[in-house]
Amino acid sequence: MRNALVTGAAARLGRAIARELHRDHRVVIHYRSSGNSARELAEELNGIRAESAVAIQSPLGNKADCEALATEAMAQWGGIDALVNNASAFHPTPIGEATESAWDELVDSNLKAPFFLSQALAPSLARDHGCIVNMADIHAERPMPQHTIYCAAKAGLVMLTKSLARELAPDVRVNAVAPGAILWPEIEDELVDSDTQAKILSRIPMGRTGREADIARTVRFLVSGQDYITGQVLAVDGGRSLNI
Repeated sequence: MRNALVTGAAARLGRAIARELHRDHRVVIHYRSSGNSARELAEELNGIRAESAVAIQSPLGNKADCEALATEAMAQWGGIDALVNNASAFHPTPIGEATESAWDELVDSNLKAPFFLSQALAPSLARDHGCIVNMADIHAERPMPQHTIYCAAKAGLVMLTKSLARELAPDVRVNAVAPGAILWPEIEDELVDSDTQAKILSRIPMGRTGREADIARTVRFLVSGQDYITGQVLAVDGGRSLNI
């Protein structure tokens, strides 16, 4: 059985991805602060199949954190075959109000950590012809108002995906998933009020938000058996990127 590491896997999309990959992987559930949720998920998955899930904490704030997480993850079952870089900070940074700490938080979580985790795990991934899936965003190409830093970081993650796909080939495949409107952000109410939601929904050709399962199944599609797909960014957005 192959082994997957999913960052930010204690809640929301990461949790759904971990559950989906657990169908045919052992899963390392990374968390930063949601320890109870991560351990509950590990217990749930271990109840389905013994010794198939573990929760590991890391702030992923610097290169050393990433290397320590990689080392601990690889030690669980002898290596990592799939890395899903899902952990992500998300909040607005209007011009004139953005701070350096906001820059660091958004760039570190969305770009720096995926790079250094990928670098640390590259030998294990290459040995077992594994793969990396990065969680990008449709706004990496089409900017979201008041989110300049976040969009820039996700744009960097898209280029990281393509660059790593070229550099790590043919032993490691690297792709990205770009979600559209799946879950409303857990941030300031004014960004997700009913009027804002209605405006977003009106511009989605499929007429609804997506489901966590839509993203999780797409990640599993890229991880399991698609050995001729690399360097691609797959939008899962109900057609939203056609009408931004």
